[in-house]
Amino acid sequence: MRDGRLSAVIDFGTCGVGDPACDLVIAWTLFHGRSREVFRDRVQQDADTWARARGWVLWKALISLGDDAHDIAWALNAPIIEEVIADHERFG
Repeated sequence: MRDGRLSAVIDFGTCGVGDPACDLVIAWTLFHGRSREVFRDRVQQDADTWARARGWVLWKALISLGDDAHDIAWALNAPIIEEVIADHERFG
């Protein structure tokens, strides 16, 4: 703000660019069960990268529920949230 008027905007929308964790979000949105395990094994990322990926996918699922909290949004995102929590319990 300058003189009571907006003078600049910081857009944090691309803060994750370059972080491989962003590319791993598909592990929960596309793969299930054994296919997710195979994907995890093949991409060979460290535990910290997977933890950040879980954070990204959890953020996206929760944001989707907040924006559009109807039955379809719940049906699509609740299983993702449950699987992210299960993976956190399994892998830490």
